[in-house]
Amino acid sequence: MYGMKTKTVKIGGVNIGEGNKIAIQSMTNTDTKKVRETVAQILALEQAGCEIVRSAVYDEECARYIPKIKDQIHIPFVADVHFDANIAVAAIENGVDKIRINPGNIGNEKKVMRVVDAAKAAGIPIRVGANAGSLSKDMLDKFGGPTPEALVESALANIRILEKAGFDNIVVSIKSSSAPVCVKAYRGISKLVPYPLHLGVTEAGTYNSAVVKSAVGLGSLLLDGIGDTIRVSITGDPVQEVHAARDILKSCGLLQNSVEIISCPTCGRCTIDIEKIATSIERFTKDIKVPMKIAVMGCAVNGPGEAREADLGIAGGRGEGLLFAHGEVLRKVDEFDILPELRRMILELAEEREQSN
Repeated sequence: MYGMKTKTVKIGGVNIGEGNKIAIQSMTNTDTKKVRETVAQILALEQAGCEIVRSAVYDEECARYIPKIKDQIHIPFVADVHFDANIAVAAIENGVDKIRINPGNIGNEKKVMRVVDAAKAAGIPIRVGANAGSLSKDMLDKFGGPTPEALVESALANIRILEKAGFDNIVVSIKSSSAPVCVKAYRGISKLVPYPLHLGVTEAGTYNSAVVKSAVGLGSLLLDGIGDTIRVSITGDPVQEVHAARDILKSCGLLQNSVEIISCPTCGRCTIDIEKIATSIERFTKDIKVPMKIAVMGCAVNGPGEAREADLGIAGGRGEGLLFAHGEVLRKVDEFDILPELRRMILELAEEREQSN
């Protein structure tokens, strides 16, 4: 294990760090001043499983809309502010649950202190860190580029600014578009500071590229025991970010309230459309928030035996399928009854587990 134990930081009603579950974040891509659009997107993110949301607050008028947005959503709201202490203070005074700033671009020490004093008074955390795209010339010259070491030193410099001001309600992020650089940088910073770490591979690209980069980078760190909150950065609909984050956490064994789909890659023995069935079940279960493992297997060879850990499953046959639970065959069903029967059984199991919780 690489990291030290982190302290707890409270973001609205969500605690991160010190053994709390890893929180999923996303960021709106609407104009924050367009309250109806922004709220609609946040509600969609909530439905997908987002637990903390961030929006760009790019001027003081944006900040004035924060109460209207917060009145209509159910998860903590974070303001993303750059270059202007007045905007940061306005966002805090309007009730934001956390603020993301870069102390180095907010201005002189007096301006940074204004933001720190406002955050102290409101009892909210500040997220700081380093981004490969905005490292100072001094850092780039010293390390020869946006290396992991440059990111760690830059992040430490921003952390020290807040600590010098007597502020330690801090969340730290280090971002690069390179998964290997992110992994090395986060491993480095995790040994040096006690603050919760916000993980992400930034500017990761469109869906396929972003999911692969994020799975490599975030997955490596999460399996090391590093990370307290994550955001998967995807160009496009931010709801995709939440689904991808859930899948990464699920694959790392860190998301319990979700459905895991096991499906075989198929081969010449397969005589029914397993891809269609698996895709349909994946869509059908995406909003189910109870732990469950469902297997969709192509034939009896890879069926109940290899998927015996599944709560429910189907093994394909010629024009039919075997329904099974925990490796035990329940009954045969006609090929055309596979989907409706499996869906029915999934809903029954979900209801049973919801009632038992």
